Amino acid sequence: MSYQSADHQKEEFRKYLEKNGVIQQLTRVLVGLYEEPERPVNAIDFIKKHLGAPTGVDIDELRAENEELKKRNEELTKRVDELLRQLEAVRQEQEE
Repeated sequence: MSYQSADHQKEEFRKYLEKNGVIQQLTRVLVGLYEEPERPVNAIDFIKKHLGAPTGVDIDELRAENEELKKRNEELTKRVDELLRQLEAVRQEQEE
């Protein structure tokens, strides 16, 4: 019973990895390593570099910028709505 349960858990985990694109990403990186014309001295560093997040990225800075852009987008959307209302009012005045 334990053997079947372990196999079932492994299969479920494999499905989870496939569903979330982990297998595809790992395969992509390993194929990239295989296709390198000259093998890197440190394969682990190659994998880290090509699999991990870009270096030099400040996540907090990106989040702050994202919030600023959301606010700016909201302001501009309101401005567009306001201008559309004004345009509609001008059109109605011209029809009268």
